[in-house]
Amino acid sequence: MHEESIAIEGRLKESERVRLLTPMLLGSAKAAAQKGQSLALIRPRNTRFLWKLKTAEEISEEREVFRLAARQPDMLDDEELAELEPTPYKFSFRFDDEDGAHHYHNGDWEAHAMFWRQSQEISTVDALQWMNHVFNEDYPKKGMVFALGNMAKRPQTWQLLGVIRLDETTQDELF
Repeated sequence: MHEESIAIEGRLKESERVRLLTPMLLGSAKAAAQKGQSLALIRPRNTRFLWKLKTAEEISEEREVFRLAARQPDMLDDEELAELEPTPYKFSFRFDDEDGAHHYHNGDWEAHAMFWRQSQEISTVDALQWMNHVFNEDYPKKGMVFALGNMAKRPQTWQLLGVIRLDETTQDELF
């Protein structure tokens, strides 16, 4: 399937998003693993979005990963993938869940796209400050969820796959 075959058919209202996703929330990646799941939605607490400048070697390694991935059959857009420029920063989150404190690398491609888009409109420093505000102030106040996943080869290793803005709810709002 290619991206040209994917079509957005509509948007979920905020209330529908809450009703759809809230029942899927778990307390931690460990809780998901105990259920035999490889994907989980959790509501993190005490979150802190962080960034760190990558080394030239790390950026070079990422470029090579993009180039090799573009050579594989059935990639979404081989040329675009091969030409992708890695972001100069590593993004991560420190957070707590019901099993304690964690520090996950943010593998969410949208965070990197967010950085590139903003750094084209404003300075790199301002883009990072804007992301800091979004992930350390806006989202935590309004409510956010982490999408976590693991791979069959390494079920004990969980990764942060995405950050979802999702309002906090009361049980009554789910009905």
